[in-house]
Amino acid sequence: MARLERLADKLDSRFSLFGIRFGYDSIIGLLPGIGDVAAAAPGAWIVFEGHRMGARPSVVARMAANSGIDIVVGSIPVLGDVFDVGFKANRRNIALLRRELEKDAAALARRAERRRTQHG
Repeated sequence: MARLERLADKLDSRFSLFGIRFGYDSIIGLLPGIGDVAAAAPGAWIVFEGHRMGARPSVVARMAANSGIDIVVGSIPVLGDVFDVGFKANRRNIALLRRELEKDAAALARRAERRRTQHG
């Protein structure tokens, strides 16, 4: 999880200019044609890792939707570049994944506690 968080921070919030945080996703997205596609690859990896880590399909779908919105709107010249700076799809996806994993951990702890009280 820490590795994914560092990647999301680099992609969405690595730099600051006039108090505005932005990352490599915004910079790469400035390249006409290939920039948004190239910036989509690490975001897709975050979504894949969320799936691999056991996030529910609904959470993975929300993560994929965030990445899709980032790609589609980000591909619009100028407007998309401004959108990329504000939307921060990768950080949104990490927040979704963190909440999912924390919720899952809490559910596992409750089940374990019930088992202990039933068998103890």
